[in-house]
Amino acid sequence: MTDTLRLPPSVLKNVVYENGARLAAPPSFAETFRLLEAHPDALAWIGMLKPTATELAELAEEFDLHPLAIEDAVTAHQRPKIERYGDTRFMVLRAAYYDDAAEQITFGELHVFSGANFVITVRHGESPKLTPVRERMETEPDALKEGAEAVLYAILDAVVDGYLPVVKGLANDIDEIETQVFDGDPLVSRRIYQLNREVIEFERAVSPLIGIIDELSSGWVDGDASEVLEQYLRDVADHVVQAKERIDEFRVLLRDILQVNTNLVGQRQNEESQRLSAASNRQAEEARRISGWAAILFVPSLIGSIYGMNFKYMPELDWPLGYPMALGIMLGSGVALYFVFKRRGWI
Repeated sequence: MTDTLRLPPSVLKNVVYENGARLAAPPSFAETFRLLEAHPDALAWIGMLKPTATELAELAEEFDLHPLAIEDAVTAHQRPKIERYGDTRFMVLRAAYYDDAAEQITFGELHVFSGANFVITVRHGESPKLTPVRERMETEPDALKEGAEAVLYAILDAVVDGYLPVVKGLANDIDEIETQVFDGDPLVSRRIYQLNREVIEFERAVSPLIGIIDELSSGWVDGDASEVLEQYLRDVADHVVQAKERIDEFRVLLRDILQVNTNLVGQRQNEESQRLSAASNRQAEEARRISGWAAILFVPSLIGSIYGMNFKYMPELDWPLGYPMALGIMLGSGVALYFVFKRRGWI
């Protein structure tokens, strides 16, 4: 059971604001609820990191959070979306961080519940860091007076601003890959596939934001958003569109780079195959030449080895012409075989 006299361990911040200024940082949810009841215009902004369903239960009961939204917030691994449950919004965002050392994108997940007098952020992962967002909002009381909508837009803006370093990192990676391709790096194909997978994952984080912004601009709880917030949201939308356009460019570039690399690899393989074929042909010619000379020398060696056995009863040993005949057979067979192999191109 959750201790109602203190905050759960997953709570990072629990602050109540009124008229754009910090009213209190209650030590328990019960105190937060009491302050909201005593100050009808107040806004509670609660930040949590990987809470359990039990830790969210007290908030779910007080703010009437839908069980399906609670389940999504606890289990995470959701695609970006925005849903409405009565007077409560539930928004899922995916933050992205580019790790320069590893040259890869790290993704985080953020779930946001919002209503007329509360904003609850549930973070899964190290990003996005919301402390700078809260600090900036606290220095802009006029914006914070706008209520939950202003906080939502500020959070959305922080997530989208985090996409800019990712876009720059991906652009730099693609430049490096182009150099690797033309340098003939054998590991570049693997990197192209890895980068393409990251770009696809990044697109899945960015593309749904266009629909989310459309829903936010319509205003659900407090009516239409103010003109100032509308302008603010349009600026965020422009950044999303720019990021989406760059992602589309990256996908086209990676597709073209992969095609070029495939062609270059095929060309290099053909050249290597031709070199191996030429070497194989040279080896075959050498083998035929050696075989030809071996065959030419075989007959004289055979005759010589027979006469070298020194058998006692060998009639041809008594022939006056036996020795010249043996030499003639050796020479004649060698010359005959030489011309046969010469005609066939073996020697």
